[in-house]
Amino acid sequence: MKFITLLVSLLVLAGCASGPRIDTSHPSVNQDNRIQFVVVHYTSASLERSLALLTRGEVSSHYLVGDDKNATIYKLVDENRRAWHAGESEWQGRTWLNSSSIGIEIVNPGFTDTPTGRVWYPYSEAQVQSLIFLLKDINKRNGISPRQVIGHSDIAPLRKLDPGPLFPWKRLAEAGVALWPNEQAVAREQARFAAQLPSISWFQEQLSHLGYTTPQTGELDVATRHVLAAFQMRFRPTLFDGTPDAQSAAILQVLNQTK
Repeated sequence: MKFITLLVSLLVLAGCASGPRIDTSHPSVNQDNRIQFVVVHYTSASLERSLALLTRGEVSSHYLVGDDKNATIYKLVDENRRAWHAGESEWQGRTWLNSSSIGIEIVNPGFTDTPTGRVWYPYSEAQVQSLIFLLKDINKRNGISPRQVIGHSDIAPLRKLDPGPLFPWKRLAEAGVALWPNEQAVAREQARFAAQLPSISWFQEQLSHLGYTTPQTGELDVATRHVLAAFQMRFRPTLFDGTPDAQSAAILQVLNQTK
């Protein structure tokens, strides 16, 4: 009897140890990829310093594009894991984008303030080519549309300027990996808006519709100027002073009508 009791106990324990059966034959159709966006940054540091900061500091990114002759791509964090590159951020109503994005840092000094004004530093042709190669791969694997490739200044316009006005958004758009407005359509809309500039409320609504977190006050407050300047730096980098004008209105209109 003792033997039978012991045998039953062992069988029960064995069943508990193996756990319940997990049935995977009913996958839900209501799901999508955790990765919704790609966020591009510059490092404001040398390659050596950038690698140190992104691997042993308090921040990180999934990829780093170097400034060597071949613009080497360094993979620093697996795409399935969260990297700390976005900080306090928001885009299209989603907050804290570390959890829903892939971060790409590019070795670039950013800018230098001089007595004659701010000097921005360009990206090398090798860096542009490496970035296009990387984005094509990331976007294809994760179903990322060109509209979902954004800059750090887009998601944090009150505190960030990267990747800056010299970042080649138009080149990326021509390669099919980023968003850029149709310039002929912009010219047509600009002529119309030159006759009657929309209200501040209109600008705020259109910026919000595009994805920017924008106050809806109807006033050209400091926050709205920052958001408009970030938008202008992205899509009209020759002038990004945060002042509403016909060309900015035309670009907004065209982008928001683009599928």
